[in-house]
Amino acid sequence: MAEVDRRKAYLYGIATVLLWSTVASAFKLSLRYLDYAQLLLYASAVSTVALGCAVLVQGKVSHLWSEARRAWGRALLLGLCNPLAYYLVLFSAYERLPAQEAQPLNYTWALTLALLSVPLLKQRLRWQDGVGGIVCYAGVLVISTHGDVFALHFTDSFGVVLALGSTVLWALYWIFNTREAGDPIVRLFLNFALSLPFVGLYCAWQSSLWPVPIEGLVGAGYVGLFEMGVAFVLWQQAMRYAENTAQVGNLIFVSPFLSLGFIYLLVDEAIRPSTPVGLALVIAGLVLQQMGRSAQPIPNR
Repeated sequence: MAEVDRRKAYLYGIATVLLWSTVASAFKLSLRYLDYAQLLLYASAVSTVALGCAVLVQGKVSHLWSEARRAWGRALLLGLCNPLAYYLVLFSAYERLPAQEAQPLNYTWALTLALLSVPLLKQRLRWQDGVGGIVCYAGVLVISTHGDVFALHFTDSFGVVLALGSTVLWALYWIFNTREAGDPIVRLFLNFALSLPFVGLYCAWQSSLWPVPIEGLVGAGYVGLFEMGVAFVLWQQAMRYAENTAQVGNLIFVSPFLSLGFIYLLVDEAIRPSTPVGLALVIAGLVLQQMGRSAQPIPNR
């Protein structure tokens, strides 16, 4: 039975990683037809429906009503953080930066999570966190400057700030979400459902609700279904069956390298030599930072 569960954990984990590997390309392709606010609106709407279906299929409607009555205010506040603020910042970064830059920079969320856990969760800062952070952000510098690190010339400095800022928002969302009781899929559905009207108001204010090209709707549907919805459910299943979450969690380090391949094939971006070098530094820093930590669930990304 343990072998069956282990196999299921890896199958769910690999499926999730494959989906994560495509989303940077999906973001960039969708933003050719939609602006960042429109992409967030339509992707959030699809994700809300997908997560609602997951709640129904898993028989968690009773959990939904009790959770909504108990903590709808906190669910709304967390929903204003994710998806509203997080994806607005992330999609804005993808509008300004090549996908091969925005994706690795956003991937430093794991390090940001560890650093913010020190003041917010009273965790101890270890030497691995410090050294891992230096290596990780050295990789960020290599990617952002296209390898010309001493010139410190950035293609789009504000885009870099947005990409790194998205990691702060995600880390904050995860930290405060860990303090909430209840089923994680139910909580995420409430976050999306309660924040959706605010996403719509923001889009109407900053952009336009309609008309939008059919290509943009297809892209937003893919992002909402797979990045925001299905991937979360699959990852939860992987964590459920895993004997040791660290074993399955290490699969996430494969995703950014696969993502570069999809970016090259689908977005038609020429991958600069500095990008895989910088990404290797980012991953090395994250692996070092994870060394010696007790096994714990890794947040869906």
